[in-house]
Amino acid sequence: MSRPVGNVRLKAARVAAGFNSQQALADALTEVSPQLGIRGLAVGVRQVRRWESATPPWPQPEVRRVLTHLLGQSLEDLGFTAPWGVEGGQGRGMTQQPIPSTPVNTRRAAVPAQSTPAKQPVSVGRDFEVITRSHRRLYWSVAPATLHPAVLEHTELGRALLPEISNPGRRLLAAALAESYLLAGRIEFFDLQQPEQAASTLTRALQAAGEANEALLGSAILAHTAFIPGWAGDREAAAERLVAARTYARRAAPSAEFLAWLDAVEAECLTRCGDPATALRLIGHAEETLEAGSKHTTPAWMDWFSPVRLAAFKGNTQLEAGHLPQARETLLDALDSLPPTAEKQRTVVLGDLAAVEAADGRPREACDYACQALEQLASTWYATGMERIREVRRALAPWQNEQCVRDLDDRLYDWGTTVSALQR
Repeated sequence: MSRPVGNVRLKAARVAAGFNSQQALADALTEVSPQLGIRGLAVGVRQVRRWESATPPWPQPEVRRVLTHLLGQSLEDLGFTAPWGVEGGQGRGMTQQPIPSTPVNTRRAAVPAQSTPAKQPVSVGRDFEVITRSHRRLYWSVAPATLHPAVLEHTELGRALLPEISNPGRRLLAAALAESYLLAGRIEFFDLQQPEQAASTLTRALQAAGEANEALLGSAILAHTAFIPGWAGDREAAAERLVAARTYARRAAPSAEFLAWLDAVEAECLTRCGDPATALRLIGHAEETLEAGSKHTTPAWMDWFSPVRLAAFKGNTQLEAGHLPQARETLLDALDSLPPTAEKQRTVVLGDLAAVEAADGRPREACDYACQALEQLASTWYATGMERIREVRRALAPWQNEQCVRDLDDRLYDWGTTVSALQR
């Protein structure tokens, strides 16, 4: 496979920010400049094309300010090299907008290009990948707040090693680094509920995938970036990122499971944006894709999706569409089919079953499912699962004086659950 050419770091940051074309970025730079007090700035697509070339020119001061503001990274992080003597020879990050510190005070620096002779053996890539794979497995049992700092430290090691290793080890290391960034971004979004941090981390993941020239991994990362605007109700931004994700998938050899997952991501975004009817049609298409199958295998790093998880989300979408009997049946089947290791998904399904019963005017049954979910959360924390329970409790407001709801409140707000939620 040919090596990607040009300034892949700027391109990755552009696509991750939702600008699927060079023209879109040029238009955004022109439009946002007055908000920064810069008048008369006009950036054309030709200029963006030059920035994404193999030898991008150093932008003018006002353009630098707008570009770093819009993409949230320094010029060097975006693949530019400052000429000697610019701004008194001051170096890295002078125009960068600050990025909030992480729990281990690790800044999301860009993925470096190789600029020095190889110092590390090719085996380093394989060794780094082993740890990445272990972190991926640990995610399903270790508390996210405990695992997250270790994953971030691992990405810092990968960044430090990347300039010191040559191919084929470099490509292997870059791909594993992209996987580690993707895992960190998933934890930040789904578990720690830090969408801004997740957006920054996923941008680095896309840059690393570009260094590895792994289009399918790039597609998965882009699809994850769609969750961020999708869960915020921004349908247009989510759709743009999913178009990019599907474009990257076409450059690779996606399995039926991968293509079905892209449908599921779009369906979830549509459901969050208030269109469950269209989401159900997409889920139906995903089911047909899984049934048809394909000759391509699903990559090992895609461990977050399966037919039973598609069924679980189908039940959630049926609930949002008001199809309560169908949602109940779908979710019960999904609950019975979940493997023992799917503790996090089990809390979500139990929460959705509780929501079905609450919507159907059955508070006792709703409280029973909610308490089962809380029992699971006590051993395996999942912020998305807890949010489901809180939504159910709000739906139970008409029955708040009934004993079953009071018992749920006692369980929801006991010392352990309350402290645990605040800590996480």
